Amino acid sequence: MNDLAMTDIPTTDTPMTVASHPLSPRQERVRALFDSVAAERSAWIARNQYFYDADRAYMRFLIPAGSNVLEIGCGDGQLLASLAPRRGVGLDLSPAMIQIARAQNPGLELHVANAEDPDLLKTITGPFDYIVVSDTIGLIEDVEALFRVLHRLTTPDTRLIVAYYSHLWEPGLLLAEMLRQKMPQVQQNWLSTTDIAGLMALADFELVRKEWRLLLPRRMLGLGPLINRFIAPLPLIRALCLRNYVVARPRPAVPPPKALPSVTVLVPCRNEKGNIENAVTRLPRFAPDMEILFVEGHSSDGTYEECERVRAAYPARDIKVLRQEGKGKGDAVRKGFAAARGDVLMILDADLTVPPETLPRFYEALVCGRGEFINGTRMVYPKEAAAMRFLNAIANRGFAIVFSYLLNQRFTDTLCGTKVLWRRDYERIVANRGYFGDFDPFGDFDLIFGAAKLNLRIIEVPIRYMDRSHGETQISRFSHGWLLARMVLFAWHKLKAF
Repeated sequence: MNDLAMTDIPTTDTPMTVASHPLSPRQERVRALFDSVAAERSAWIARNQYFYDADRAYMRFLIPAGSNVLEIGCGDGQLLASLAPRRGVGLDLSPAMIQIARAQNPGLELHVANAEDPDLLKTITGPFDYIVVSDTIGLIEDVEALFRVLHRLTTPDTRLIVAYYSHLWEPGLLLAEMLRQKMPQVQQNWLSTTDIAGLMALADFELVRKEWRLLLPRRMLGLGPLINRFIAPLPLIRALCLRNYVVARPRPAVPPPKALPSVTVLVPCRNEKGNIENAVTRLPRFAPDMEILFVEGHSSDGTYEECERVRAAYPARDIKVLRQEGKGKGDAVRKGFAAARGDVLMILDADLTVPPETLPRFYEALVCGRGEFINGTRMVYPKEAAAMRFLNAIANRGFAIVFSYLLNQRFTDTLCGTKVLWRRDYERIVANRGYFGDFDPFGDFDLIFGAAKLNLRIIEVPIRYMDRSHGETQISRFSHGWLLARMVLFAWHKLKAF
């Protein structure tokens, strides 16, 4: 990500206005309110410390430390500081809030500014990795217009994150204000997650994920954390939560690239001797620079020797052959991707039940910006008779429903071996792998969970699932089914109940 300096913005203690865009009467009221409560802000936060701690913990889940972050409506800067940004820029209407924020957070760039003013935003040099609008969405004069002007501070990799209160909680929050259990506010825009996503779409942002958290915003002698961890994330119940999060990316407007990116097609193989040559001869030349990388895993049928023979037989193709030290497809994928040189990384299972001829469609979907993590699905088109056993198909559909819920992005087939992503995003997954650890013998979930954690846009490409031509399946429905059940529990713990 880029790390560019921001041009100087006036930082006087008087409210910033631009002649062509003076503050509206409502904005004047917002500024006056926050000036009046600025000195009490820390006390209000302390009164509801559990809520703020939980909110910041989830924002840290969404935003890796060391990112470049812009916060619209930063208040006293506590949320922005908690994200440990490499470069943190905060804008707020209230001079009193910014004065306190500067004193408490000297490492942040904090400015008195009307973020809805397009002339002012032209003075900010971006881009940013993340743009955060936390609670401020309820105070914005024209939400769609704000989203539109933010585009100039983004790249295709930027994520816009809006955190807000559920409109279902409006009566309770108003009562809390009356009882002085919550800081007073001016009249809010009460927007649902659907409303926010709709306004993002109008402003050319594309929804990546939605999440709902905090069913009980008080600690309540330990009852709150227990309910929020294990009950609040459940289907249907989560719609009742206080806190909503919407994550979006700029809608791709990708022109045809001047030079198509290079690609590495990784083929993990164990006891697949009869499929190795077909993997090469059937693979179309869909990119100008293609590497085919076999990673062989302790075969007993001469697969490694066949890989070497095929490499020698097709010198016009850039073919490399590696041998695993470890075991399992997950180990093969990690070894292969570490050695790959392509800008685009692809997995093609050596059984060729996903036809190599379909890989150009995955490449196009990634390069044209339709998605950032492209997953194959075998569950859309009719399958050949022996391609997938009946119980396996039923189990795959069930697990897909569960994982769609856990990941907040739609999946129909998590176990399709064909997965495609940019090398730069894989390197980010590796850098953040410590959050999940070395947990995945398949290799599929390490990539899927990592992509979801990074808020990558995930899409599926349907393929026609074919019968094997050679060899036997290496999937055990019962032992692998048990591993899948463990993956569900692991994902629940790491993505929902934390």
